[in-house]
Formats: sequence, C-alpha cells, structure tokens
Amino acid sequence: MNGTQQSNVLFVVLDTVRKDRLGPYGYDGGTTPELSRFAEEATVFESAVAPAPWTLPVHASVFTGLYPSQHGADQGSPYLEDETTLASALSAAGYDTACYSSNAWITPYTGLTDGFSEQDSFFEVLPGDVLSGPLASAWQAVNDNDYLRDLASTLVHLGAKAHSKLASGEGADSKTPSVIDRTKSFVEDSDGEEGWFAFVNLMDAHLPYYPPEEYREEFAPGVDPDDVCQNSKEYNSGARDIDGEEWEAIRGLYDAEIAHMDAELGRLFDWLRETGRWEETTVVVCADHGELHGEHDLYGHEFALYEQLINVPLLVKHPALEADRRDDLVELLDCYHTVLEALDVDPDAVGEGDATDFDPTRSLLSNEYRAFDGVADPDPGQRATHEGEDYAFVEYAQPVIELHHLEEKADEAGIDLPDDHRAYSRLRAARGTDAKYVRADRIADEAYRLDEDPLEESPVDPDDDDAVAATERALARFEEAVGGAWDDPAETTDDADALDDADEETRERLRELGYLE
Repeated sequence: MNGTQQSNVLFVVLDTVRKDRLGPYGYDGGTTPELSRFAEEATVFESAVAPAPWTLPVHASVFTGLYPSQHGADQGSPYLEDETTLASALSAAGYDTACYSSNAWITPYTGLTDGFSEQDSFFEVLPGDVLSGPLASAWQAVNDNDYLRDLASTLVHLGAKAHSKLASGEGADSKTPSVIDRTKSFVEDSDGEEGWFAFVNLMDAHLPYYPPEEYREEFAPGVDPDDVCQNSKEYNSGARDIDGEEWEAIRGLYDAEIAHMDAELGRLFDWLRETGRWEETTVVVCADHGELHGEHDLYGHEFALYEQLINVPLLVKHPALEADRRDDLVELLDCYHTVLEALDVDPDAVGEGDATDFDPTRSLLSNEYRAFDGVADPDPGQRATHEGEDYAFVEYAQPVIELHHLEEKADEAGIDLPDDHRAYSRLRAARGTDAKYVRADRIADEAYRLDEDPLEESPVDPDDDDAVAATERALARFEEAVGGAWDDPAETTDDADALDDADEETRERLRELGYLE
C-alpha cells in the first residue's frame, strides 16, 4: 500500500445529488459554499460513475467492492447477503466503525449496516421489535423459502411506502442535524485501537423536497412544497404534467435541500478542524446517484441510466492526492479499495479473508489505479476493459417497488402502460470517457457520443461510430463475465400480497406503525 496511512476516514454520501447543482462542478446557484471550500483541498473527480442509479445496490457495491450482479442486493432480493463488508474488515483491524443515515435502505434489515460496531438509522424500514420471533426468522431465511421471501420483500415494500408518507408535510423535518450530531459524538467517544471509520448518508435531496424554511425562502421564495409535484411516478406514468414554471419551483426546492446539507456538512468539517482531527482524517464525499428533473421526460431516478443519474460527484481528501481536478474515468465501487488503502488494512490479514481482496488497481490512491492488465483474478469490469480502453459499468435490474407505484398511479388515472414501457426494462451500460452504450431488454438500446453530446440528445448507431461500437463491445464482454446479456424481456414481478398470510398480531402492529391501513 502507499505508506500514507491515516488514522480516520469520514465517508459522506449526499443521497440523490446531481453534480451540476454543486459549486465545485461549476454551478453558480450558491448552494454549496462549504463543499466549494472543501474542494480547494481535495481531488475533484469529473467522471465518477455509479454502478447503479439507486441507493441499495450502490451502497452494497461501495461496501463490498463488487458490481450489483456480484453482490446481488437489488429490489428483487433487497438484502446484502453472504458478503463481508468494508466495515467488518475495518472493525476486525481495530477501527471503531459507525454508520448514521436516514435512508430507509441502510438498515440492519437489508444487511447494509453489517460489520459496523455502531449504527443508527434515523428512519428504519421497520422497528426492531416488529422483526421479532417468526418474522426475524423469516428475514434470516429469506432466500431459503419462497413464502418467506415474499413476506420479507413485502415488508421492505411497505417500508418504502412509509418512507414517502413520513417524509412529507409536517413529518418532513430534516434528520441531517441529528445525523451530524451523532457522528460528532461517535468521533469524540472513539477509543479504537487504530482510529475510526464513520459512514454518513444525508437524505435531504431525495424526494419529496421539504427544505427548512430559511433555505426555502432563499432558494425557492414563495414556493409551497405542497403545491408542486412531489411524486415522480405521477409524472412518469403520464398521470400528471409539469410545466416550465413548476420545474423551476421543484429545482429551487432541490437547491434549498442541498444548501441545508452543505451547511450541516460544513458544521462537521469545521468541528473536525477545530478539534485537530482534520489532518489525520481522509474525507470522501460523493453522491450515490443523481436525479432527473424533466430531462428525457423523466422525473426522479428510476427507469434510466442517463448521465444526470450515474455521473456523480466525488471529492476525496488524502495526502496521496493533489488538490486538483481529474477527468479520468473512475468507478464508485473503487471507494472500497480506496478506504482500505487509506487505513492500510488487508482484509485477509485481519481474519476477514472472505471479504473482497484489496486491489491496488481499484484504489484511487494507488499509482497502479486502473492498470488492469496484470490483475491475476480480474473482476467483470477488469475483464471487460482491454489495454488502452477505459470503461465503467452500470446495472439496473427491474425496479420492483418503483414499477408497482408507477402502475398504481397509471391505474388511478385510467392509463394503460404498454408492455414496452421503459419501466419494465432491465438496463446495463458501458460508459467510457467519450461514449456510452445502454442495453435494454424491452426498449431500444441507446448509445451516445458523450464528448460531442453530453446531454444525450442525439442517439448514435454503433455501425456509424467507432467509439460507440467499441463501447458496445466492452459492454458485451462485461455481460459475458456476469452471466449473460439482459436481452430477453423479463417477466413483470408479481406483487403478491404475502401479508395475507401473516398473523393478526403482526398485522395489527404494522397498522399501529402506519405500514398498513
């Protein structure tokens, strides 16, 4: 490793944040003075690519160094199973580890908090006492029994519905100040043998947008959050239209949410500086995915792999990195190896040999970064990237929950969704620095020359463009490495109500919590 071991790592995910709304990436809307200050001493990556366009598989990739096809955590099976996490390796090496989040997917029930010595979800999918007795066993045995899988998946489904309900109106107070306060307390109380690893997810910029009043008045004056469309499925199903004025109001609320997050993040950064911890702390700030606000006639972060969703902000402060900008291609899952190198931890050496091995060609801190030719046991992305080429790979399995909600909104509006609607399609993409190719199983493939058409407005046929053709070949190699292409239409997931068979005590408890009507 690089010999510049640091004592601590702070890893911050700004959930659902587009890079083009941030000062370090050229936005002049005034949303991120603290992040712009941080960028002056960090490396700002221009071409960081997320492995998926939504929370669960991205975080699972960051925590394991694996692509979604490898770790298997997706909506069809929303659990990270049988994979040893980054937090487990760091805990075994003597580091204090903590995870603080208000994201409904980052909880013990999905396995994403496995290995953290401390964790606190400021919004949990289900309180712990609900998953007691038979239900706890159901969760553990989810992959061994079809009924239990349906039951557990339905509970996660209900959790997602509750998240939307509880995060609106008067219940929309930001949890970010509490997340920051809890992180400070963890750092202050840390007595790990080596140091600490704090992972933080801040949810403000995720729909629905209800920013604190002071930020709303600055960035969206006169806008009532209840007067604009806060449900992406209403728009994406065709049940609701949004005009230019309303889009501006929505973007103003989004900016206000980002500004609030930035201020709270600055509060944490200042405290680390004031307490003498800043210099010995590696800091990673990224988004797990972005958001669409009408581009490509879509809202939210479902049903597509456009640049606004997968080309995410990434800023890293570490002594081995220059305070500079980099436009070379990097993958978000490489943060797993980057943290291991920052803290000089080898999973095998600390008894976590079933974790993904440290790979210097996957660490942003290494001089060998992306020198894949000499890798003895290449992963699917390394196998698909030939000498002289550079590609990132993205996967989006059929979105069970989003599809269910989309169909509900369409049905309420009397709209029949066609079988070839993009919501039914699985998507995979290879993304280079100059081109992208997206393979789909129900809609037409899409390809773009990103160097000439960064907004992806003019599709390109690979027969007409060598760079696009090379990108399609790289995607084909990746698909072969992960078990084959998604080129046959997938059957729509059956949303059977497994709770019909749950006992009445369980159903009553869920009613009390607001998960059932």
